[in-house]
Amino acid sequence: MTSVQLAKTYDFNAAEQRVYEMWEKGGYFRPSNDPNRAGFDPSIKPFVISIPPPNVTGELHLGHAMFVSMEDLMIRYHRMKGIPTLWVPGSDHAGIATQLQVEKALAQEGATRDQIGREAFIQRTWEWKEKYGGIITRQIRRLGASCDWERERFTLDDGLSQAVREAFVRLYEKGLIYRGPRLVNWSPGLRTAVSDLEVEYREEPGTLYYFKYCVQGSEDFIPVATTRPETILGDTAVAVHPEDERYRAFIGKTALVPMLNRAIPVIADEYVDREFGTGALKITPGHDPNDYRIGQKHNLAVISVLDENARVNEAGGPYAGMERFEARERLWEDMRSAGLVIKEEPYTLNVPRSQRGGEIIEPMISTQWFVKIEPLAQAALAAVRDGRIRIVPERFTKVYYNWLENIEDWCISRQLWWGHRIPVWYCGACGEVTVAREDPTACAHCGSEKLEQDPDVLDTWFSSGLWPFSTLGWPEQTPDLKYFYPTSIMETGYDILFFWVARMIMWGLEFTGEVPFHTVYLHGLIRDEHGQKMSKSKGNVVDPLLTMDELGTDALRFTLLVGSSPGNDMNLSLDKVAANRNFANKLWNAGRFVIGALENAPAQADAAPAWTLADAWIWGRLRNLAREVERLFSNHQYGEAGRQVYDFFWGELADWYVEIAKLQMAEGGDRAYYSAGTLVQVMDACLRLLHPFTPFVTEELWGYLKEAAQTHPAGFAPFNRSKVWEEALIVAAWLEPQADEGWEAQAVADFSLVQEVVRAIRNLRAEKKVTPGRRIPAIIAAGEKQGMLAGQARTITALAFLDAEQTRIVDNLAEKPSNTVSNVVAGVEIYLPLAGMVDAEAEQARLAKELADAEAQIERLEGLLASDFANKAPEALVTKERERLAMFRATAEKLRGQITG
Repeated sequence: MTSVQLAKTYDFNAAEQRVYEMWEKGGYFRPSNDPNRAGFDPSIKPFVISIPPPNVTGELHLGHAMFVSMEDLMIRYHRMKGIPTLWVPGSDHAGIATQLQVEKALAQEGATRDQIGREAFIQRTWEWKEKYGGIITRQIRRLGASCDWERERFTLDDGLSQAVREAFVRLYEKGLIYRGPRLVNWSPGLRTAVSDLEVEYREEPGTLYYFKYCVQGSEDFIPVATTRPETILGDTAVAVHPEDERYRAFIGKTALVPMLNRAIPVIADEYVDREFGTGALKITPGHDPNDYRIGQKHNLAVISVLDENARVNEAGGPYAGMERFEARERLWEDMRSAGLVIKEEPYTLNVPRSQRGGEIIEPMISTQWFVKIEPLAQAALAAVRDGRIRIVPERFTKVYYNWLENIEDWCISRQLWWGHRIPVWYCGACGEVTVAREDPTACAHCGSEKLEQDPDVLDTWFSSGLWPFSTLGWPEQTPDLKYFYPTSIMETGYDILFFWVARMIMWGLEFTGEVPFHTVYLHGLIRDEHGQKMSKSKGNVVDPLLTMDELGTDALRFTLLVGSSPGNDMNLSLDKVAANRNFANKLWNAGRFVIGALENAPAQADAAPAWTLADAWIWGRLRNLAREVERLFSNHQYGEAGRQVYDFFWGELADWYVEIAKLQMAEGGDRAYYSAGTLVQVMDACLRLLHPFTPFVTEELWGYLKEAAQTHPAGFAPFNRSKVWEEALIVAAWLEPQADEGWEAQAVADFSLVQEVVRAIRNLRAEKKVTPGRRIPAIIAAGEKQGMLAGQARTITALAFLDAEQTRIVDNLAEKPSNTVSNVVAGVEIYLPLAGMVDAEAEQARLAKELADAEAQIERLEGLLASDFANKAPEALVTKERERLAMFRATAEKLRGQITG
């Protein structure tokens, strides 16, 4: 009665792009309540996520796939609940990464950025962005991201650039931004300061160098160890522990810097680890963050001995002009010649390298722009402590506190050309600075037109911190900002909790007076199937694009979502993705069966519904599932929710109810009508629950299911409150949980007993190697459950492959039947007569073959043990072979007994 025909297998390659275009053309990604459209109701609270903006230079990796899948799940769930939902997309200008790409292109042309100049370089970079910047966006769409692409933003958009200037000026006017010399991470290859996030630490083999720090005016020396001898040139103190008896006498005296003979103090500080190295430290405030803090504490001089190219400057005396590692070798050899070297020993180093350039990062003193972060950090701490923001999982709250309680001022300037240029102008006439929201034409102090803008740009994280509200129009009070801000959830990896999340919270509180979101959901990192970090060098990287090409987007999404839990790393294997591709196919095949079942469903029923136990069971399990999924979603346990839906669909609907529905459909009449209706509604419910996890296959299949149900004369309704099919699954109503009405538990308990009985019979059949499909008799003594099980006789005999005419379901037996195998489940006794279990002729043939195999092994082993093997082979091996011979002899004896009966 329906003309809907499904292909035998789900073709994800054909479906995914078509389905995505349908969603986008239908306007389903837009919020249902939009302040820019007619009918807007400001009283309805929306659900909003700002996408973590991927770098415009990016190629899709598993980190992107993880956050896109997770955020899309959250968005689709809330959209289906009828909540106005907005997912703001966009990308980050990625200062260093993008500039490097353009510089590489210039290098291929034989040019440099310095040769073509700043203006031409920026123009080239914009051209590069226009050509390549859309790649990552297209790849994110490929994952099924239901973002409102009409609101897509870029961190160098005019509006966002205005927001950056506004933020900088406000902070400067409050005295929270200053310029001065401080220790920063310096990238010699990029010739810029870089953030902590752009520094990767790697364990590498190195050397621990031991040398003598001579005490001035005596023959004494303090033994010191270092991993970076070139920084000796910048030492301004030697530190020892105040309670270290070895060096206490030297505290307050003066030591001489090797080869330079510059006098420096010997100081006492409890920071010194008496057990490491020699127990004495060289202090180089200009090139080590810990030494810098000690230097500030003791008011030590700060000497920087390297320039921006990591070459020794004039402070290095005779080593000036040398590259840092060349200077290391030359200085150490000079110290050896001077008798100052004690020894060298191998030592594993934790080397800081540039994430982009790969060269070793140099801690250096540099004049930069900084944010006084402490007052902003206090506000961000309070927002989490008083509950305005919740971090999931909760254990990361302590990590957040620890970082903000020990935060250093933030270096926000970068020596790059691509990015938001710092809005500061230096006056050539009076020397003052002008900080302005708009480019000034004259000095704000003296009126001179001799102005030159600061050449640096802002750290990318400065603009990223404004993302939740700048993308909605801030600093203008736009309709979007008024309605959609604060946003709802910030979902991202735990590895950028400090670098990005904390800064968004600080910026949000500072500039809007409100928290930018009420929940921070942190996902873990994705590792290979063995728990190892993925890297190209290890060859264990899983490419999400290739994976989607081969196995489909839904399979990858479902694997990532169901395999993850808040804040925990997950192991990923392609075998898991392939298994979930099979799940998508299973879903498709179940849909084909349901739609096909409608062919045999009557146009109407003659009587009111009379549910079978199986019907009541599947409804009870579905209602319980809906409650569990809602509970798990509300607790952000999305992976467990997906696993439970998976188990229900495969283990209960497909494996049990579909098989029983086939029997019920075969009865025809009202039974077939109501079974068809149940199949349609339960399948519809599964597709709704699975849609946030696997949007493509569910949307495609739901469309066919809807068409088949609507075109059937009965007009079968979906499983929703309105009983009306919606336009598309993406905007269909979520499966809202319903209260237990009291009948569920009994129905589930009774059918669970039916399942246990069937499983027990199947297990006995398997143990006795009964030919699959061979129908055998059974005796079931069910006690007080006799009436219920007798009513399910057709189901039990069909699913357990029993001979219906010879199977008896009784209350009790006077004595155990002879010549049977038995099992007991939940007080129900099951007996299977051996006579009916197997085909006698086939069983004799099987036993004869097994006997022949055993006798062949006996003959081989007897020959082996009668040979020189018994004298030459190790005793343990000979003993093992004798034990095997005894085992085969015993097996053969039992088989002969079974054959002769």
